[in-house]
Amino acid sequence: GGLSAAVVASSCIASCDAGALANNPLVNAPALFPRFADIRAEHVQPAMSARLAEAQVGLEALERDVEAILERGETPSYLFLADAVELLGELVSGPWQAVGHLKMVKDSEALRAASDAMEPEVVTFSSKMSGSVSLHKGWCALRADTAVWAALTPAQRRAAELEILNGELAGVGLAGEQKARFEEIDKELAALATAFSNAVLDATKAFAKVLTAPEHVAGLPASARAMMAASARSRGIKGSGGEEASAEAGPWVATLDGPSLIAVLTFADDAALRETVYKAHITRASEFSGDDNGPRISRILQLRREKAALLGRASHAEVSLATKMATLEEANDLLEDLRVKSIGAARKEHADLEEFAGRALSLWDMHYYAEKLKEVKYSYDAEAVRQYLPLDGVLEGLFGVVSRLFGVTVVERTPEDVGAQVWDAHVRLFELQRRGVPTAYVFLDPFARAEEKRGGAWMDEVCSRSRALASVGSAVRLPVAHMVCNQSPPVVNADGSTTPSLMTFDEVETLFHECGHALQHMLTRVDEGHVSGIRGVEWDAVEQPSQFMENWAYDVRTLRGMAKHWKTGEPIDEALVHKLRAAKNYRAASQMLRQLKFAMGDLALHDATFDPHTDSAFARLEAVGERTSVLPALPEDRFLCSFSHIFAGGYAAGYFSYKWAEVLSADGFAAFEEAGLENEGLVVELGRKYAETVMGLGGSMPAAAVFKLFRGRAPTADALLRHSDLAS
Repeated sequence: GGLSAAVVASSCIASCDAGALANNPLVNAPALFPRFADIRAEHVQPAMSARLAEAQVGLEALERDVEAILERGETPSYLFLADAVELLGELVSGPWQAVGHLKMVKDSEALRAASDAMEPEVVTFSSKMSGSVSLHKGWCALRADTAVWAALTPAQRRAAELEILNGELAGVGLAGEQKARFEEIDKELAALATAFSNAVLDATKAFAKVLTAPEHVAGLPASARAMMAASARSRGIKGSGGEEASAEAGPWVATLDGPSLIAVLTFADDAALRETVYKAHITRASEFSGDDNGPRISRILQLRREKAALLGRASHAEVSLATKMATLEEANDLLEDLRVKSIGAARKEHADLEEFAGRALSLWDMHYYAEKLKEVKYSYDAEAVRQYLPLDGVLEGLFGVVSRLFGVTVVERTPEDVGAQVWDAHVRLFELQRRGVPTAYVFLDPFARAEEKRGGAWMDEVCSRSRALASVGSAVRLPVAHMVCNQSPPVVNADGSTTPSLMTFDEVETLFHECGHALQHMLTRVDEGHVSGIRGVEWDAVEQPSQFMENWAYDVRTLRGMAKHWKTGEPIDEALVHKLRAAKNYRAASQMLRQLKFAMGDLALHDATFDPHTDSAFARLEAVGERTSVLPALPEDRFLCSFSHIFAGGYAAGYFSYKWAEVLSADGFAAFEEAGLENEGLVVELGRKYAETVMGLGGSMPAAAVFKLFRGRAPTADALLRHSDLAS
């Protein structure tokens, strides 16, 4: 029975194309690219039901085969176990990931309902796979067979180790009632995360403040007024005389969408408008507005605690840290060290801001006066900078860095030419080439679409590099990634002309950041699908390549090359480049504290001292806020109700990972600084080394070992403190 399960799995993939499902785009798709344009809500249930049934049959066959091998006193081979598990996982995750992606970028009631209906079954299968006792015994037998284990590659051993650890954390040691309860908890947590995320999206969509008087939009740059007039037009809101909304005459609609929210809080002279928008933002999805996430937060924290207890751990923080690079003690120590080094500087930043404003400031005044002081201090106008940062120019600069450092070329492809589809007309597809040969692809979805797309920015995988999942005739399946941002779209003006998407410098940093994630996925040299790309990378090291790439947005050579005026093509003024760089650490201590509040609050909610049955999550976060904030939060602040990272994302008891990874990324970039950023030969040499280690090895080795291969030593926080002007 050595091959039967793998054969079962692959025949499942083939049989899906037959019969009634032949035209279902979720199961009948090309090897690399989901049929995003063809997928409809009604395809979800038939496709997922069929795939789950096939995967279930395959899993049972594989379990029988493993048990039979063990009964014969033999050791299951790595290829037999790893490939069958990967094939079975892909049967379900392939179409399910496409559905999940569309829910994030093209949300609809029908798609939501179809996905919600199938989610419990997907979670059940996933729990069965990760909690399979037979597979766990197979992996453990492989590790116990010294001769077989020694013959594996380091990547294969790492894949097996992670399967064993993940099995333990998936409750493989549980039986009977405990096992059943564990699976029930997983199902309920998945449903709660989905409901949490939906509530945030709905609350964000629900807010729209119509502004009709010019004094309401005083201070807002032309680009923001144009965007807000476009929002009015898309909602069918016309002027008092029935005329179409325009940037100059209105009406304008302020929303809680990222670009609109930031524009109002940063530029609107009308303090009452800032206050309204700020309060709407911090009370989203709470008892004050919309579908209240408060009860979901309590339930999620209770279930995580119960699940940890079933695993014999004192808290969810212990469970979370078991798969991280840092220990709980190390994570807490780093955060406290950074807090102590930032708090004095942050208080001074606040005092300076109040002195500049000439009065005590409210929370909705901070961005506004900070921007005004920044203009005085560095005498540049953020809106003027945007004129030099059209999306196409920024992409050229970004891909130039990628090519220079990592030796690959990025070429835009027409999706149809490579058999791909897109879900929106603005989505673009790029191909990475090494010496003219395609090695990976990435979709870019750059613009905000409040009515159907989740806020924020993220990278996701479409498929990973894999030997086991290679098409017939090729040695390996190529990796494909998503980069999703939420910047201002191009604006079609009243006269029919188009202003391109002009980026704020923050948005440029965000694009570089997400590209760093995508590069770790795409530049991988690992063929074992379990640990290729971003798979198998410890969560607190995942942000390392993304934060590393942010540094290159500030590199003088990169900035000079990419920042050209969208109308005249004139390069950005040299003095402006230096001001931008000087402003990088403006209010760095305040920014640091904000992140520390989230990270420390997250760990505090998940540690053994917090009882989710009796303690208030909001009060616990505020207690952390007293040590990490210069101004207290408003009594009605319900930030936690939209803190999707920890309640609907992968960052529970892991938000500290951003800071932990920043230590790694800053120290990594410091290697280039030490070599001399103007020393092209050394920069290229180090870039290739970074490509081979941090970008290339992914999860095939522990992150600490990968970092040491690049840097020659363990990481230190010195560079992070120096980069943030907090070293003293």
